[in-house]
Amino acid sequence: MSLKSFVSDNIKWIELIGVFMRIFSFSLVSWLGPKSPFMFVWIVNTTDAIILSYCSLLKKDLAYTILNIFWIFVGLVGIYRSTCPL
Repeated sequence: MSLKSFVSDNIKWIELIGVFMRIFSFSLVSWLGPKSPFMFVWIVNTTDAIILSYCSLLKKDLAYTILNIFWIFVGLVGIYRSTCPL
């Protein structure tokens, strides 16, 4: 079974997992504030953006594809900033 067919067959559950990952990562920041594990948060956020981007590409949903690809770039900047603070 290919990745595309697996994701297509389970797309609702995979999207739900991605959404819960995003809720969890931003909830950590809200609850813990400056004590948040920022690298962990950005890795989770970037991973869910990759998952949701792939799902939206398969669904041919241009708006959500653009939004989630944007979040991938935001996540990469967040990961960089977590490792190399100004």
